Amino acid sequence: MKNLFHLSLPCKNLVDTKMFYVDTIGATLGRYANNWLDVDLFGHQLTFTQAGKFDFINPSYMFEGKILSSFHFGIILDIDSWEKNYTKLINQDLELTKQTTFLKNKVGEHISFFVTDPNGYIVEFKSFKNKEEIF
Repeated sequence: MKNLFHLSLPCKNLVDTKMFYVDTIGATLGRYANNWLDVDLFGHQLTFTQAGKFDFINPSYMFEGKILSSFHFGIILDIDSWEKNYTKLINQDLELTKQTTFLKNKVGEHISFFVTDPNGYIVEFKSFKNKEEIF
């Protein structure tokens, strides 16, 4: 059994959050109640709790000439799954970055794109050229 990742985040609206993760990204809906829901995002558990506006200072940082959000989470996929998701999401009306290759020709080379969910959270999709260089 591989270790699974769990992340719990506040959300503004459960219906919009469910639609984004289940209908748009393709995650599977898990357990849910009136004020929270779980989604299976590529085998990892995200829990969203109805909390209204969440005030979080969201500074950015510069990495290889790109401005990135300091606060984001994401999923590491094989290149075929990454390309399938990028193609699916790029043609939708979403706040989404263009694909970018980071650490080109260096240890840890990977391709990424970022999409913003209805709560303002930034979700990164990435695929490493060499999976042995993930960490």
